[in-house]
Amino acid sequence: MSAFVIIGSVFILIAALIHLLIFFLESVLWSRPAVWKRFGLKTQAEADIVKPMAFNQGFYNVFLALGAGTGLVMLGSTNWQQGGIALSIFAALSMVLAALVLITSSPKLARSAAIQGVAPLIGVVFLVLALTTA
Repeated sequence: MSAFVIIGSVFILIAALIHLLIFFLESVLWSRPAVWKRFGLKTQAEADIVKPMAFNQGFYNVFLALGAGTGLVMLGSTNWQQGGIALSIFAALSMVLAALVLITSSPKLARSAAIQGVAPLIGVVFLVLALTTA
């Protein structure tokens, strides 16, 4: 396994963990004021209105994390390494694109978009480097 694959995998793992955390915030811990306030909501009424959307969005995040994680597991097998790279890149690019949608739809959430998008972007760059230098 090349250094590029290892470095890319580390960043994909970080991205998956970030998206798992977001899942827990949006889908499991949403009813806590400290959580929904982190998402810019000011009242319980606002949080109650947004709760179904946050719950649903949390699952999008967990599915992205599961895709990335499955790709990483596949990377560990010589028989599945190319498929693992492809799946990891797909999941990570989905994370990057979701971060781009977030920042373009709400520029005030640039920090959140960076948290969601930088690690998977770096992971993709290194995995593409691994493919192009192999």
